[in-house]
Amino acid sequence: MTTVLLVHTVPLWRASLASLLGAGQGIDVTTADRGAIRSALAGLGQEAGPAPDVLLTDLDCPDALDVLAEVRSLAEPHGRGCPLAVLTRSDRPRGLRRAYEAGARGYIDKYRPVDDLSEVMHKLADGGRHIDESLAFSLLQVADMPLSPRELSVLSLAESGETVSGIAGRLHLTPGTVRNYLAAAIRKSGARNRVDAIRRAKEAGWI
Repeated sequence: MTTVLLVHTVPLWRASLASLLGAGQGIDVTTADRGAIRSALAGLGQEAGPAPDVLLTDLDCPDALDVLAEVRSLAEPHGRGCPLAVLTRSDRPRGLRRAYEAGARGYIDKYRPVDDLSEVMHKLADGGRHIDESLAFSLLQVADMPLSPRELSVLSLAESGETVSGIAGRLHLTPGTVRNYLAAAIRKSGARNRVDAIRRAKEAGWI
């Protein structure tokens, strides 16, 4: 039996996906919103039970990037991670990038047939990897993106119109640190200035 923890912040979508996954042979699905990830992955105590075999989330759900950040922070320091799989689309490069950085081992196209989803979950639980062919090229592109997650966040906020002080407040950084991140993003993207860096990042699908 492969246990799958489905993390989604929209109750209706979460229930629908759980029903679909649960119909697969040898799949036991539990669900959680973002706030339950820590206890589910840690598997602390008898009530929490063992950690799941696979954690699955949808990159289109609200707070998906926050979910990926939490998964990454929990898995690495404590060694209690489980294979991460994401449901996504090829036109979601930012989400793919974050999933890649979080160590995702499964990349599932939301437009694929659903009849072998259980096989994908079993494969991941057994230590394998899965990348749908339709996502391979997009994943290769984002894996080569030169910007760090923090540089990407700073540039994304700058693109939305935030000032240096506003970005510093949002990310709990000093204005000087924000300027350093912006300078690094400009340099790494080969841009002339901040506006050019934002333009290049948008054209590449990074933000």
